[in-house]
This record gives sequence, structure tokens and C-alpha cells, in this order.
Amino acid sequence: MKIGFLFPGQGSQSVGMGKDLYEKYEEVREVYKKVQELTGIDVAKLTFEGPEEELNKTANTQICILTMSLAILKILEKNGIKAEVSAGLSLGEYSALIYSGILSFDEGVKLVQKRGEFMQNLVPNGEWLMCAILGMNENQVNEVCSKVTKGFVKPVNFNCPGQIVISGDKEGVIEAESIAKEMGARRVRELKTSGPFHTSKLLEASRALKNYLENVKINEGKSLVVKNIDAEVYSKEDNVKQILENHITHPVRFSDSLQKMLDLGVDTFIEIGPGKTLSGFIKKIETDKEISILNINNVETLEIVVK
Repeated sequence: MKIGFLFPGQGSQSVGMGKDLYEKYEEVREVYKKVQELTGIDVAKLTFEGPEEELNKTANTQICILTMSLAILKILEKNGIKAEVSAGLSLGEYSALIYSGILSFDEGVKLVQKRGEFMQNLVPNGEWLMCAILGMNENQVNEVCSKVTKGFVKPVNFNCPGQIVISGDKEGVIEAESIAKEMGARRVRELKTSGPFHTSKLLEASRALKNYLENVKINEGKSLVVKNIDAEVYSKEDNVKQILENHITHPVRFSDSLQKMLDLGVDTFIEIGPGKTLSGFIKKIETDKEISILNINNVETLEIVVK
């Protein structure tokens, strides 16, 4: 068995996520307490009580999802469950970097807090939208975006075969939704996000993160992490700070990242954090291998994995 951990990103959040884990496990409560001490944010109260509009603010969403994933990792660690390879969707890559030790817990948490603040506060004025297009391939989605006549829209998250997320201003994304339907998309679904993420519109946020990263220590990883930006494993030669700076403005190659994990021999995937979206992505990747797909988002699913 070769285990790979997967960590979800923004959009997977919901009020109450992880509450039963917090109530049952002292280790989970300790992680939430430590994050609150590092950030000044009462993550437990915000996550478990909301309100939803507060949780959905980028600056809050990112730290809340990260905290839940890191708390679950503590229980897995206690039970001797480790991964040789990990990857995360956008924000989730930070959970993977902290798990591997490339980022320390303390610096990783504070970095995600800053990232969320920059991505919320340094967005150009306007109405922004992200939307998942289902049932179209990369070339078709590129064509959809090229046909948009008003506004700004780009393909940004290549999640799995048949699911690609577009990002841009509201006018451009809504026109793209209409074009996609006309061209035969199976479905379009707007996401719970609040900015034109992974596009050039976040260049100011990317530059602010670059400045903050100057004082962050990068360590040698204890396990492999697959990058969103090119679906390759982080290596000693990589400029991790440059990659994380570019990560904000460049597309997420998650489908290719999952394929990379399969190529590296992963046969047991465990999704760690709210929802089970990434588990669904793996099922869309064609492979001859027999693979197991598990997810942990509450006490019941955690206990299944541990057993």
C-alpha cells in the first residue's frame, strides 16, 4: 500500500465542518487553540457557528479549512498513518507543504492567514465569479473563453477530465456560462469563492505574498509534495517562494497532479478536510490500477480510515 494525502481548497467549506472531531479529540482542540494563538482568529467559533457569509470571506475560509485539515493530520499521526506523497487543491497545497515539513506549522499557518488576507483585500474593484464547467475538455473550455466578447474570463482549475473551473469578472463568466451551455456543456456550477483567483488580476496579492515570503524559512521536505503549478514533485532545486508567489496567479493543474501521484505508485488516496470533492476527481482519472479512495471530514469517516 502506498498512501497519498489530498487536501481540499476554498469552496469546500461549510458552517459546522469538523465540529464533531473538535468535540471528541483533545488533539484536534489543541490544533484549533494553537492556530488561534498564532493568528488571533477564533477559528473554532467562526467555523462551527458562522455566520456563513463570514466563513465564506477568503481571509476566513482559508485559515478555517487549513486548521481542519491540520487537526485531522494530528489524529492520523497518533495512529501511525503516514503518506509518502501529498497534494492539495490551491489552498490545499499549503496543508501538503506543512505536512511534509517544507513549511513549519507556525510559519505555514501565519503564511496562509496572510495569503487569505491578500487575496481578499488586494483584488481590483469589481464583481468577480468562478464557475465549474462540466462535460467539456481543455480545448473546448479554451474555445468558450475565447468567444467571450465582454469582460474577463480564463480557465484556471483543471480539476479532472470533464471538470474545469473558469475565473473572471461576473459579466465575462456569465457570458462564458451561456456559451458553454450552447456548445454542449453538461452543467455549469458557480462556486463559493469571492475573487478572480489564479488569474493575472491577483498580481498585487501575489507581489504582497512575495514580500511576506522573504522572511519565511523553507525546509527540506520529509515526504513528496506534487505542485499545482506544473504537476511535478517539489525538488531541492525548486525556488519554493517563487512557486508560491506564482501559485496565486497561475492555473491549478490538479488533474495532472493526480495522474502524477498514480505514476508515483499511490494506490490509496485519503482526502483530508471538508467535503469529498477531490475523491470524486480521482474517480474520473482513467487507470488500470486498483485504487482505494477514502475521505476524512468527520468522526465517522476518520474512524473508518483508522480501522
